[in-house]
Amino acid sequence: MGTSDPARALEAAKLVKDDVAGIDINMGCPKGFSLKGGMGAALLEKPEKVREILTTLVQGLDIPVTCKIRILPSVEKTLELVKVIESTGVAALAVHGRTKEERSSSPVHIDVLRQIASIATVPIIANGGSDLIKSREDAAAFISNTNCSSVMIARAAQWNPSIFRSSGPLPTEEVVKEYLKLAIEYNNPFANTKYCLAQIMHDRLTSPNGAKLTAARSMEELCNVWGMISYYEEIMAKRRELYENLSIREQKELSFITDRLFPSKKSKMDPEVTEDGTLELFIRYESKDYINVPTPKVYLNDWTTRERLPIKYNTVQRSKDQLFKSTLTIKDTCYSSSLWAKSKRNAEQSAAMVALEIIGIKTPQSTASNS
Repeated sequence: MGTSDPARALEAAKLVKDDVAGIDINMGCPKGFSLKGGMGAALLEKPEKVREILTTLVQGLDIPVTCKIRILPSVEKTLELVKVIESTGVAALAVHGRTKEERSSSPVHIDVLRQIASIATVPIIANGGSDLIKSREDAAAFISNTNCSSVMIARAAQWNPSIFRSSGPLPTEEVVKEYLKLAIEYNNPFANTKYCLAQIMHDRLTSPNGAKLTAARSMEELCNVWGMISYYEEIMAKRRELYENLSIREQKELSFITDRLFPSKKSKMDPEVTEDGTLELFIRYESKDYINVPTPKVYLNDWTTRERLPIKYNTVQRSKDQLFKSTLTIKDTCYSSSLWAKSKRNAEQSAAMVALEIIGIKTPQSTASNS
């Protein structure tokens, strides 16, 4: 966790202590939001605050406490900080072998990691060697070269999760297919799945499959890239069968994620034409996107008034889960969202968003709301 407050850190840790193996404090994050909050790498220059946070956690918890730091510009200052950290009773210390100003393009300071390991009395976990680690053997070599007890791997494991295999890493395409198979089976969100696949394909994004990955807008499109559409459809059919066999009460309990359980085959901006001719889009109105600004209905009403067009909303409520769906008619064309809403108001706003998008009336919120 990231923290700048000992008491708050302990309070947060107690909330999860029965569900985790240990608590680790990130004192190495160089991102702006961490630094501005006095967290992460901002603590590297505040040894007494470091001591206070870690001591509070070690004394207040019955599970191991560890922390992660970056090295300081001065080796002497780095070693002094390590001594402060060990004195608090932490179980181990992870050290990223770069300063907070250095990024991954800078070489990791193996010599500093080695010096830290030579004076430390707690296990030192070496971090920052992803550019040098492509296999399990490379990881072992990094441990040996730094004289640390173990290694922490981030980027290299994202690039190829199979680097931990004793028999060697698998080819990228095989890793992609195995990951995608698991993502489908466990209903991993599309956006996260695409991000993780982009990490695995990081050096191949200009390849034909890499370009298709970048352009993909749904899980189905991702499966098409790697010839896994049959597996996708098989899992979706099994999921739908399981869902339909649930009781109405159980289905209602899952109603808030039905759009994730059964994602639309079309992209959000590709209208579906229903049997009665209604144009549908995969859009949901979120009130948080329209705080202190006009709502979609206001924009649409302004336009229909100027164009002197009749407008009518017909909203129905589904009995099994009490959700709402609204169909908006403008002249002879009907518009609706394929997603059911929690209230009549939200259903009507969603229908208005669909009409705005299909008609081509852009609002300041339309891009943000539908991305």
